[in-house]
Amino acid sequence: MDTPILDFARAYAGSGMIRAHMPGHKGLKGLGPEALDLTEIAGADSLYEADGIIAQSEENAARLFGSRLTLYSCEGSSLCIRAMLAAALRAGRERGAAPVLLAGRNAHRTVLSAACLLDFEIAWLYGSGENVLSVLPGPEEIRAALSRRPEKPFAVFLTSPDYLGGMADIGAAAKVCAEYGVPLLVDNAHGAYLRFLDPPLHPLALGAQMCCDSAHKTLPALTGAAYLHVGDMPGVTARGLRECMALFGSTSPSYLILSSLDQLNGELAGDYPARLRAFCKQLRTVREALKSAGWTLYGAEPMKLTLHASRAGWRGDALAARLRALGIECEFADPDFAVLMTAPGQEDQLPLIGRAILSLPVRDALPSGPPAVAPGERALSVRAAMLAPAEEVPAEQALGRVLASPCVSCPPAVPLLVCGERVMQRAIDAFRYYGIRTLSVVRKENE
Repeated sequence: MDTPILDFARAYAGSGMIRAHMPGHKGLKGLGPEALDLTEIAGADSLYEADGIIAQSEENAARLFGSRLTLYSCEGSSLCIRAMLAAALRAGRERGAAPVLLAGRNAHRTVLSAACLLDFEIAWLYGSGENVLSVLPGPEEIRAALSRRPEKPFAVFLTSPDYLGGMADIGAAAKVCAEYGVPLLVDNAHGAYLRFLDPPLHPLALGAQMCCDSAHKTLPALTGAAYLHVGDMPGVTARGLRECMALFGSTSPSYLILSSLDQLNGELAGDYPARLRAFCKQLRTVREALKSAGWTLYGAEPMKLTLHASRAGWRGDALAARLRALGIECEFADPDFAVLMTAPGQEDQLPLIGRAILSLPVRDALPSGPPAVAPGERALSVRAAMLAPAEEVPAEQALGRVLASPCVSCPPAVPLLVCGERVMQRAIDAFRYYGIRTLSVVRKENE
């Protein structure tokens, strides 16, 4: 497969051209990749008006992912989520849909910022309600939510795989959404590689209308590299979607990231899928060894290893610290879980990871667990709360106040309470459990 962006960058780097343009390093060495760090000069195309080498590369990616349209992002899936929701909201207005998104409660905080900027409401799906990081709404919950709404929402939005490796039944959800004529959108940030399994588990292959993939999370691409894919989504055109990307995206996209995505096309068209499938098989062997030794694993995502630490008598953060001391840095840890993300290229490291975990004792399960996810009491819209004058208060003193902004870091970027909801005692218990000490709340005169 050709790599038009990377080819152009390399040719330009070797051309001897005087760079009387941005960036300011002028291609001179610093970290190393500066020679390929370009801007929208003649021949380099323009990301949000692509009709040259970027468009050609995006078409290559679309063929690989089986999409009608694929656009690149240099700002991760966060940009893709905002643009996807903007495009779906615009298409929904044309159908007469309500400005309401039906979304799984474990949505990334980017969904809240999109609701604020685009001025739509969110109706939440709570799934099992056992853990806010891994809400997996089933088809019956989606059907019930759609059937009781007087107006159709402009879309249903699910996060799968979620941060802990949980996988929603996207195929079943897509069928329900099709029954009601509502598009299914999926935050597939952690599952770009799912297209290349056998059989494919990518959302588009399972019936979703649009999804985002963070290439940088699970494929060999630079941080910030992501895709926005469109399948059978009426009302969404290439031009309109590029306009939505430009609405939120930087006017200075990184050609290093674009070149990374471009180069990745060649790998995905080559032997990478075979390597990926072999790696997943090797990881399954490690999983089975851990389960045989008494470890409880969470989630069904094929390339993620999530240890349910509290069931093995460990706090997740303490377990991650022990693994760090053994030379293994986890992706994420909280009081209950330790998450390890693996990928092809680590074939020799997987046995080391397995042996390190097996060297640690499995003990009696810890008695406590995370507070159950429960619907919050809505006081203000997401937009009104996020744009209201706010103040910082201790979490323990916030009873009855209205949350102004998401109080969660990234990772995992899943808010424990939603902006505009009133802080009840169960929320305070959750903040205490996860170590959140202060909150941004709406000033009382604005509640």
